[in-house]
Amino acid sequence: MENRVALVTGASRGIGRAIALRLAEMGIRVGVNYVHQEQAAQEVVAEIQRAGGVVTAVQADVRSPIEVRAMIERVEAVLGGVDILVNNAGITRDGFLARMSEQDWQDVLDTNLSGAFHCTKAVLRGMMRRRWGRIVNISSVAGLAGNAGQCNYAAAKAGLIGFTRSLAREVGSRNITVNAIAPGFIETDLTADLAEEWKQQALALTPIGRFGVPDEVAAMVGFLVSDEAAAYITGQVISVDGGLGMR
Repeated sequence: MENRVALVTGASRGIGRAIALRLAEMGIRVGVNYVHQEQAAQEVVAEIQRAGGVVTAVQADVRSPIEVRAMIERVEAVLGGVDILVNNAGITRDGFLARMSEQDWQDVLDTNLSGAFHCTKAVLRGMMRRRWGRIVNISSVAGLAGNAGQCNYAAAKAGLIGFTRSLAREVGSRNITVNAIAPGFIETDLTADLAEEWKQQALALTPIGRFGVPDEVAAMVGFLVSDEAAAYITGQVISVDGGLGMR
């Protein structure tokens, strides 16, 4: 994978950070996208460089197609054409629908769903021209089963699943795979703020009996982008949730 280039959105912390580190370990050159957390992004860059990896940090708000295009141009100028895209950037604005503002609804859809659209569209032509690509969309167990207080988040993550399966049908003939990962409760900044009561309820519903860690999601991304393991896997939604979403 040494000649491959990856872009990971929302890679300054949490799951995105773990994914960037994992791909770098595989010898992939990595673009680390961030919006506000420049220092955290530079820490990721420094860690990859200490291990001998090739990496650059790129600032962009994925809600903006103009910023996204500029980000892709920067990554391509420094690292080369983007072969692997991980659409990980996401936010939450939780609240029951009856009290949810239109802004909170739109912000989540714009970042978590439209952001994936902007980034994917910006790299897709190059992948098609090179006849190789790997796109991994980070969805959520909430996108599969819903979650009270997260109508906006669940709608966006469910939309990513439909996006994944539709795009997989469009580009499979060009040797481009498109898959989604649906994490359950993973130990990140987003879950750290959950009320203790909610955490205990989540643990009670998770057969493995613990929260996951970002490295476990990152390992699945590494599997899905590899030629040897996953070249014949596309249009799939793989849960990394400790059994939380079992039916």
